[in-house]
Amino acid sequence: MVEVRVENIRKTYGKVEALRGVFLKFRSGGLTAILGPSGCGKTTLLRSIAGFIEVDAGHIFFESEEVTGLPPQRRGTAMVFQNYALWPHMTVFENVAYGLRLQKVPVTEIRRRVLKVLELVEIGNLADVESRKPSALSGGQQQRVALARALVVEPKVLLMDEPLSNLDAKVRQRLRAELRRLQKQVGITAIYVTHDQEEALALADTVVLMDQGAIVQTGTPQDIYLKPTTAFAAEFLGVSNQLDAEAAEGKLTIAGQAVAYTGPVRGKATVIFRASDIQMEEPSAPPQAGMVALNGVLEESLFLGAHYRHYIRLG
Repeated sequence: MVEVRVENIRKTYGKVEALRGVFLKFRSGGLTAILGPSGCGKTTLLRSIAGFIEVDAGHIFFESEEVTGLPPQRRGTAMVFQNYALWPHMTVFENVAYGLRLQKVPVTEIRRRVLKVLELVEIGNLADVESRKPSALSGGQQQRVALARALVVEPKVLLMDEPLSNLDAKVRQRLRAELRRLQKQVGITAIYVTHDQEEALALADTVVLMDQGAIVQTGTPQDIYLKPTTAFAAEFLGVSNQLDAEAAEGKLTIAGQAVAYTGPVRGKATVIFRASDIQMEEPSAPPQAGMVALNGVLEESLFLGAHYRHYIRLG
């Protein structure tokens, strides 16, 4: 297991700062999810760690060894891509064994390790699957083969770039649990890039939220979800409502409605609250003790299975 550190990593494409002085530590043996919108720099960061991208400044360490100037093949990483990247003319066995053959591992050892890792990823009947071509496999099976190919070379660090985004919802949910099980079983340091909030929260020990090439917040899934430190974090995680307000002595004005307020902020402010903080009542119902009442018009209600989403217009 290897601790990965990036110190003051910078990368620019023309006038665009893809990475703006990123400092991060990835815990040895942990699974860290890098989360953020498209273009935030998360894939650039992952590929910089892999060595696919040469950074403009900063340092990358695996434990005490600096790998910033090393080519990808000498870093001891393995990447699982979004599009699987399997050789279409090779069988499953040949795809998984490819890296071992490059390392000139003995044939008997190759077979032992390939069959062991295929069993580990629970791809199904090995005797049937190992001789099939990727085109004869489902999307979920192809991604398991890609994962097996990465694990079989026993990398120091496993890197995953949105590996489940091409799969349907049911398969994605199942493979999330499988990925977490595998990572814990193998004990490898893993870095997982995704734009899917639910995926990051479900999979990771640590979540890193990025925006515009910088780190916005880092913490456990529970901390990131329950204690967003910025309006961007709250909005991106989709767990809160935000209202523009004007704060003054003793009152807060929201959409023309004044409510009691004792906070330190004065002037323009943003109020952040979760759906769990909201209780909808008929207009004539008096507010309960300790609750803030705002009048609004219910414009739309969407049934989402486990819950409803209500759209309410204030003012």
